[in-house]
Amino acid sequence: MASVELRNIRKTYGKVEAVREVSLEVADRELVVFVGPSGCGKSTLLRMIAGLEEISGGELYIGGKLMNKVPAADRGIAMVFQSYALYPHMTVAENMGFALKMMGVGRAEVEAKVREAARVLQLEGLLDRKPKQLSGGQRQRVAIGRAITRSPSVFLFDEPLSNLDADLRAQMRIEIARLHDELKTTMIYVTHDQVEAMTLADRIVVLNDGVVEQHGKPLELYQSPANRFVAGFLGQPKINIIPATVIRGPAGSTLSLGKGSVVIPGPAAANLADGERVEVGLRPDALSVGTGPGFEAKVVVAERLGSTTLLHVQAKGLDQLLTIETKGAEAPEVGNDTLVSVDPAGMHLFAADGGRI
Repeated sequence: MASVELRNIRKTYGKVEAVREVSLEVADRELVVFVGPSGCGKSTLLRMIAGLEEISGGELYIGGKLMNKVPAADRGIAMVFQSYALYPHMTVAENMGFALKMMGVGRAEVEAKVREAARVLQLEGLLDRKPKQLSGGQRQRVAIGRAITRSPSVFLFDEPLSNLDADLRAQMRIEIARLHDELKTTMIYVTHDQVEAMTLADRIVVLNDGVVEQHGKPLELYQSPANRFVAGFLGQPKINIIPATVIRGPAGSTLSLGKGSVVIPGPAAANLADGERVEVGLRPDALSVGTGPGFEAKVVVAERLGSTTLLHVQAKGLDQLLTIETKGAEAPEVGNDTLVSVDPAGMHLFAADGGRI
C-alpha cells in the first residue's frame, strides 16, 4: 500500500496550462475522487500520476518516493480505463492473467492470483468465457480483475463506468465501494458524475480549469461549498442560484428575491452593505411550499417520483425557474400559485466573483 503526494504539479501543452500548481496528499488506503467538468484537468492529472503523461513542473511521490522520471511500469500502479480493452480471443482468465504472464510470473502463481481476483469480483463461473459472452458490467469487472492480479500499491480509475447504462452504473458503484473495503488499498478515481463522487469517495477533489477549487469529505463540500462553482457542481437536483439584493432595516437584514424577501441568517448579515448585490444558493430541499415567510411563485412543472416530487416553479419577479424537492406525491397542481418558504439553514451566500460570503 502507498500514499500519493502531489507538490505544485503542472502540465502545459505549449502555452496552454492544463493543470496549474496542484498540491494534494492522498493517504494510504484512501479512496479519493477527482471530479469536475470536461476539460478541467482531472484525467490529465491522473495520467501524470500513472506515468502516461510527462509532468511539466512540480514533484510526484508514491509511497514517499519521487516518481517524476520513473517509468509507468515501475510505479506500482494499475489503471482501469473507460474502455474495457479486453483481448477478444482470450478467455476471462487469460485476460486477467496476461500482464503477469508477460512479466514472467510462474503459471501456478498466475492461476492463484486470477482465482483470488475472480473470487473478489464474483467472476468464478465466468473464467472460461470470451469477452463477447459477457455483459458490460461483467467486462468492466474483468478489466478491474486484470488490475487486481498485479497487486498494485495504487489503483487508478479513469471514468470506468461511463460506458454503462444507469442500472449497471449503480451496481458497479456498489462493487467498487465493496472492492475498496475488501482490498484496503489506495484508490484515485476520476469521474464527471457527481453522484459517483458523492457515493464513492472518502474525499472529493473538485477541479475546474486546471486548479483545485475545494477538497474534503463529500458532505463537507455539499454543506459548506467554498464557492459558487462547487455549490453548483455537487448536489442532485442542482442547487438554485438566485441573484439578490441586500436590504438593511431596523428589524435586521433581508435579501430581496424578485418580489419576495428572506432573512439573512448568521453573522453574514453584519458584513453586507445595504443595496449590495449577491447571489443566494438554495438547495431544492431547503425550499418548501405552503405558509410562512418567503416569496410567491407559480408551479410550471411537477415531476412526481414516488417518495419525492420535484416542483419547478416560476418565482414572481425572477427570470428563472426554481426547483423544490418535496416529500411524497402531494404537491400543488401545475398552473397554481403557491408560497415558497426558505429554510435559512440551507442558504449559501456568494459574492459577485463567486466566492463564499
